[in-house]
Amino acid sequence: MLVLGIETSCDETSAAVVENRVWVRSNVVLTQTKLHEPFGGIVPEIASRKQMEFIAPVIQKALSDAKVSWRDLDAVAVTNRPGLIGSLLVGVSFAKAVALAHNLPIVPINHLEGHVFSVFLRDVKTEESQEWNFPFLCLLVSGGHTELIWVKDVGNYEVLGQTRDDAAGEAFDKVARALGLGFPGGPVIDKISENGDPNAIAFPRADLTPTLDFSFAGLKTAVVRYLKGMEERLKRKPNPTIADIAASFQEAVVDMLLSNLERAAELTDAERVAVVGGVAANRRLRQKLSELANRHKWQLALPPLKWCTDNAAMVACAASFRLEEGLTQTDDLLFDAYAVAEINDANISRR
Repeated sequence: MLVLGIETSCDETSAAVVENRVWVRSNVVLTQTKLHEPFGGIVPEIASRKQMEFIAPVIQKALSDAKVSWRDLDAVAVTNRPGLIGSLLVGVSFAKAVALAHNLPIVPINHLEGHVFSVFLRDVKTEESQEWNFPFLCLLVSGGHTELIWVKDVGNYEVLGQTRDDAAGEAFDKVARALGLGFPGGPVIDKISENGDPNAIAFPRADLTPTLDFSFAGLKTAVVRYLKGMEERLKRKPNPTIADIAASFQEAVVDMLLSNLERAAELTDAERVAVVGGVAANRRLRQKLSELANRHKWQLALPPLKWCTDNAAMVACAASFRLEEGLTQTDDLLFDAYAVAEINDANISRR
């Protein structure tokens, strides 16, 4: 089975060809980060206009890299929710057009479900293989979402906890802006924190027990308030540095994520644990997560960095699993795009 995946939920334009559910033949990602840097965040209108400009050549390159033509494909998969509505519509409209033109089945995919299935992806060029199966506990942590999901099977998900305000990645961006570090915040805070003391400042950790929900807005506010008193603090010894503040903030985020993950694993008796999404690329999170997994003897899935951020390979992978299980209609060209959606909101219809 060869599936072409298309991902345009935000500012990345991505296309990929995935073979037999998990083997990535090609994965092309064109990012717009430089275009949005001056604004300190994603500008939806710019994102959608550039999606229109980039989508055709990106898809053509994905087919070329995979050494396949349209007639070799078995299906087209496209992200149709959640995300920036203008960007989503570009991908959905293009996918419908090529599916109709080439008489291909089409599969709409939830972006969050795509991230969950990134744990199955394997690079066909390096022939890496790792056994992974259901059920598993998944921490999805990205710029727009922070959720704990009990993944029972394909299309069968239970959300155990989610953020009540800012997503973790959103908090990284806002704190980076407050520190004057630029956009996007996650990578720059990760880098500068290497030279900082994670225990320099005791920033608060939100604890919403007995739920497994998250809250990062209070932590973000605590950092902003701390910065307002910096002039007075700089007179004290030792002087706090920007690296210390960044590292201490990052440590608080990681602690909150792993605390809830550990409790969720105990609740579900999980033997397999996965962490996916853009923030899963954070080095401190990966380090402490590996230590936690060793302590609890979890089988741990941490996708390579190239599959943590938004990409089309994960979309094609999720669609391939759905096609195999008969969990989707493939002849419906009337489906829509949705800016807001939950991972388990899809109408699952068995053929």
